[in-house]
Amino acid sequence: MKNGALPPRLTEEGRFFENLSFLFQPPASDGPGTRTGGTTMRILSGIQPSGALHLGNYFGAIRQFVELQNTPGEHLYFIANLHALTTVRKGDDLRRYTMEVALNFLALGLDPKKCILFRQSDVPYHAELNWILGVLTPMALLERGHSYKDKLARGFSADFGLFAYPVLMAADILLYRADQVPVGKDQKQHLEIARDIATKFNLAYVEGYDAQDPEGKESRKHRPGLLKLPEPLTLDASAVVPGTDGQKMSKSYGNTIDLFGTDKELKKQIMSGIVTDSTPVEAPKDPDKSNLFMLLKLFLTPSETEELRQSFLKGGTGYGAYKKQLLEAFHAAFDPARQKRAELEKDMGAVEAILQEGAQRAEAIARPVIEEVRAAVGITGR
Repeated sequence: MKNGALPPRLTEEGRFFENLSFLFQPPASDGPGTRTGGTTMRILSGIQPSGALHLGNYFGAIRQFVELQNTPGEHLYFIANLHALTTVRKGDDLRRYTMEVALNFLALGLDPKKCILFRQSDVPYHAELNWILGVLTPMALLERGHSYKDKLARGFSADFGLFAYPVLMAADILLYRADQVPVGKDQKQHLEIARDIATKFNLAYVEGYDAQDPEGKESRKHRPGLLKLPEPLTLDASAVVPGTDGQKMSKSYGNTIDLFGTDKELKKQIMSGIVTDSTPVEAPKDPDKSNLFMLLKLFLTPSETEELRQSFLKGGTGYGAYKKQLLEAFHAAFDPARQKRAELEKDMGAVEAILQEGAQRAEAIARPVIEEVRAAVGITGR
C-alpha cells in the first residue's frame, strides 16, 4: 500500500457495521444515487461521540460514508450525542467528544459540500419521535434486546437510557423514512425492533392499516403506514473488526486502536496491546485464529493478504515483526488525515458553522414526517 493512501475498498467479506452506527439507503436503483424510477437516493447514518474514534469505526462506517458521498443523492451523517448520554455522564466530555467526531469526520474526508453533517441533538425531532414511539413500545420487546442483556452482563447499570436505546435508534431510522438498512450480524435485531415499533404506531394511528400489507398495495381498503417499515440489507459475510484482545473492537471493551491518538499511545496499543499466543518465532502460525492477522489484512490488497497468510503458515517471522508492519501500515494510511485534523482544529468556529448549517438542512428534510406524526397522534391539528 502506498504512503498516504487509505486502505483498499472493502469487499463484502470485509465490510461490517458496528452497533454504534447505521446506514440507510433505498432498495433497487437505476444507478448510483437514484431509486428505480429516477428519484433521488437518501443515505443517512450516525455514530456515537462516546470517546476516541478507532479502526473499527473507520472500517465499519466512516470509510463507507466517504465513499457514498461521492454518489448522487442526499447524504446525511449525524453525530449521535443523544445516544452517547447512556455512557458519557460529564457535559464537558460530551461536548469535547462531539466536536472531536466532527473534526475526525472532516479530516477523514467528509465534505460538507457533498453531504450534510450535523449533531443529533440539533434536530429536536429525533427526541420528540423517540417519546412518541416510546409510549407504544412494550417493555417485553426491549427486554429481549441482545445488546441490553450483554451490557448488563458486563456490569453496566440497568438504567432507562440503556434499556430504551433501541427506541431512539428506531426514531432515527423512521424519522427519515428509510427504505433499506444495511446491517451487520450484531445490528439486525435493532432493525427488527424498529420494524415492530413502526408497525405498532401504524396500527394505532393509521385507519385501514394492515400489518400484512404495510404499503397498502394489496387492497384498496388498506392504507399505507405513516411510518415506513425498513428492510434489512444483510451482508451474510459481514465481519467484526477485532480489538487488541480478539473481541470485537469497542470502546466499551477497552481494546481499541485509536485513529487520532498520539504516536506514543498508538505504538503502545499496537506493540504492547495486541494479544498473541506463545507460538515460537520459527513455528507456523494459524492466520484464521490471529486477531493480528485480521487487523493487518484491513490495510492490504487481496494479493498482499495472501502473501501475509503464507508467511504466517510458513513460520520464521515473530509476532513482533507483524506488529511493526501493522504500525507502519497505520501511519502510511492515516498520517495525512491526522495532519489535516491538526489544521482543522485551529478554527473550531468553522467546524461549528458546518454543524449548524447541516442541522438546518437535516431539519428541513425531517420536518414533513414529524408534522404528519404530530397530526396523527393529536398533538397538533390537521
